[in-house]
This record gives sequence, C-alpha cells and structure tokens, in this order.
Amino acid sequence: MAEIIANEGGGKHKGKRRAKKLSTHIDMTPMVDLACLMLTFFMLTTAFAKPKIMEIVMPDKTPPKEKPPEVTASRVVNFILDENNKVYWYNGMIKDPKNLPVLNSTDYSKDGIRKILLDRNKNIFNQIEQLREDVLSNKVKISHDSLANLEKVIKRKDLVGPIFMIKATDKAKYGNFVDIIDEMAIANAAHYAVTDLNNYEKKMLEAVKGTPAVTTSEKKTK
Repeated sequence: MAEIIANEGGGKHKGKRRAKKLSTHIDMTPMVDLACLMLTFFMLTTAFAKPKIMEIVMPDKTPPKEKPPEVTASRVVNFILDENNKVYWYNGMIKDPKNLPVLNSTDYSKDGIRKILLDRNKNIFNQIEQLREDVLSNKVKISHDSLANLEKVIKRKDLVGPIFMIKATDKAKYGNFVDIIDEMAIANAAHYAVTDLNNYEKKMLEAVKGTPAVTTSEKKTK
C-alpha cells in the first residue's frame, strides 16, 4: 500500500501560488505477509507431492560369482518396435537362417501387447497380484517397502518365466519405449532387456513390410 503525504504551507498567500510538495511512502507489511503465505504453500506442496519416476533395473557392475542360467528358446519373446506405433513380435530364437520365424503384428492397447505379456507372464503376475490382495485385506501385515522387496524376490527366483527382448528400428518413437516399459511393469514382467536388431530380424521386417529396416546405430554411421 502506498501513502501520499502532502506538505502545504499555512494561511493564504498573495501572489503566485506555490506547487505542492508531495512525498510517497510504501508500506511493505502486506508484501511480507504474502511472502510468508507463498513460502508455506510451496513447502507443503513440495513435501506432499510424490515424484513420478519410472523404475528401470540396471545391470550389476560387479560380475556374478555364479554362472548365469542358460536361456532356453522357449522362454524368449522378442518385440520389435517400429513406426506408426506398430509392434512386431515372435517367439523363440533364430536357429536356422533358412527357416526364419514369421513376425506377428500388434499395438500398445490392452488387447494388444498387454494381452501377450499377461498370457506369457501369467504365473508371476498371479503370484504378485495375490500377494498385493493379501496385504490390502490385512491377511499379510507388512509395510509398503517390504511388499516391494517381496515382489523383487518372486521375480528373482523365477527360472521358468518368459524373457522379453525389446528391440527397435530408427523409426520407432521414444514414447514407444516408455509405453512398452510401462506395459512390462503392468504385467509384472520379471526379465526383460533392450538390445539391437540382428540381420535376420531385419530380413524378417523387410519380408513383412517390403522395405529395408534400418536401425539407429546404422543411421549414425552413414
């Protein structure tokens, strides 16, 4: 708030009238109150707002002491991200270059890639969902952190569940990676990895689309 103080001489003066001398004074008290209110508001909202992050499991820097288990072809499911929000997938690994598997096409909807993930990962998904229901119904009384640790143990001990391999062409969008990682979390996928396309998979894409498939790494070398 501002306050104007006028200084006028007393009595009447004959002759030329003098200009009034004005001085201003700004009251800063309301500004201090406003600053305190804003500080309190930001402190509360910052404390209550939970960060929205995507959890990505990174490989351990130290080499494992034990030999990792062999991956069987029956456990592997390959996903290839492509343009126009398309996802191509096939089961197993390529053993015979002369007899390449056929790519199946799907999308990121609940009836698309999510249905595939849930069908392949049904065992682990049901175990984790049952554990969460038991915690919500107080059949199992544990904290949220303990629940998360138990879920990790279930996934770590799985030796027969599917292993999802995520690959992409240079025409796939960054949002496609976010979508498929989200779907992995929804389906409680225990094992998945991001890797590059091999030459056989490029030929498989060419056979389906009729156009050459170029990866991001190849595009940078040109």
